[in-house]
Amino acid sequence: MTPAMSVSRDRLQELFDLGLAAHQRGDVAGAERLYQQVLLLEPSAFAPRHMLGVIRFQQGRHDAAIELISAALKQNPAIPDAWINLGHVQSALGRREEAADSYGRALALAPGNIEALHNRGNMLRELKRFDAALADYDAVLAARPDLAETWTVRGAALSEMGRPQDALESADRALKLQPNLVAALSNRGFALRELARFDDALETLDRALALQPGHAAALANRGKVLSEMNRLEESFASFRTAAGQAFGGDKPDGAKLAHEKRHDQEQADWRTAQGQTARIAGGERLAGRAVNPLNAQAAARTWADSDPKIVVIDNLLTDEALAALRRYTLGSRIWHTAYLQGYLGAFPESGFAAPLLAQVAEELSATFQEIFARHPLRYHWAFKYDSTLDGIGIHADEAAVNVNFWITPDAANLDAQVGGLVIWDKAAPLEWDFAKFNADESAAYAYLEEQGAKTVTVPYRANRAVIFDSNLFHKTDRITFAEGYENRRINITMLYGRRQRA
Repeated sequence: MTPAMSVSRDRLQELFDLGLAAHQRGDVAGAERLYQQVLLLEPSAFAPRHMLGVIRFQQGRHDAAIELISAALKQNPAIPDAWINLGHVQSALGRREEAADSYGRALALAPGNIEALHNRGNMLRELKRFDAALADYDAVLAARPDLAETWTVRGAALSEMGRPQDALESADRALKLQPNLVAALSNRGFALRELARFDDALETLDRALALQPGHAAALANRGKVLSEMNRLEESFASFRTAAGQAFGGDKPDGAKLAHEKRHDQEQADWRTAQGQTARIAGGERLAGRAVNPLNAQAAARTWADSDPKIVVIDNLLTDEALAALRRYTLGSRIWHTAYLQGYLGAFPESGFAAPLLAQVAEELSATFQEIFARHPLRYHWAFKYDSTLDGIGIHADEAAVNVNFWITPDAANLDAQVGGLVIWDKAAPLEWDFAKFNADESAAYAYLEEQGAKTVTVPYRANRAVIFDSNLFHKTDRITFAEGYENRRINITMLYGRRQRA
């Protein structure tokens, strides 16, 4: 006789119900014991295995959570709540495609499920499938127009689609329902920034931060507004505070791509060898100049005479600034965004906001005035590449002028003819929205072929900058860099001004 046969179904249900009651009142340890007891007596039971998976998720043991919930769904795939919970775990691990699929499986079983629709919309938005995300949010709001949280994320999607007026209206709908909803205030501030209503944006974001001083998104959006107001010291300080709130802990290994794990281990070994213990390595302002002024007149002439607008500048930074930026990007734990192609991103809201970067941004504007024409700094980032994987695909940027410069030593580049940037001589059509000109590679290539576009290839050189019209399509050239942490290709991008609109 098996153990399960010696216990009645009623007793098994009673034990499970006791476990569920314990779980609901916060006694996780007691719930876990009871769920495990039911499984010991009835190994094929669905519900306790599913709920043990939920507990593992709550404990931050994501891999174990996925294993348990997936095993439960193999026994009974017809339970929508289990698919939703699986989606939650996959989402926490950054596995957005899988999470979207799991929420979709729940919706196939329970069409119109509000939780599944809302969360699938979030995954689709993060995957930049904005139209599909918007459809999910609208389906939620058609059934529940009182959900301020859905109005809020809908507004975020609309901002990312380049529809700031619609985004503002969505944020206002959320705030009508919940006037002190900080996430909606943060999104409203971002939409106002996109509408160039900077004073209104700052007022809204300050209101959000008065309600919740450590709100990372509101701090980051405040940094973006201040940047476009040419208040770079305040802007970068706001970004650093936001990063401290959002990235104080470490991402679990289960949430990292393979090349991200490899980088993080290389960096950890390098930091140990250097005796580096602080999260941020240097990056202070320099007493002297950061940008070399000797290039200014030649760059201005080239910019005025070139069509399309492309200028290549060697020896952009002073030796001191170049060395300081190398130390900062090698030793700082700021590389929090991983891409499937093989590169990592560092953004201002994740900590890439050193005072030295503000100094570089200010001096670029002051040194190359004829090029920047009083355009404020709109955004900036850095990418670091795996030497065996691909770089960034074809895209254009949401700005007027793009500055892209490289800081890894030339000795790391195994082929001096490649490794830099490929730029097409045709700009993205002004009527294309951000999702299309920044992410739709097939549309970009089709358009360029139709236009008979030609390419300009700029080979990699350390301390070389390429300044160009941000509307021009461009991509990373083929990468052939040596192995080793200090040999990873690093580029820094700064965007100035606003893209013209159709």
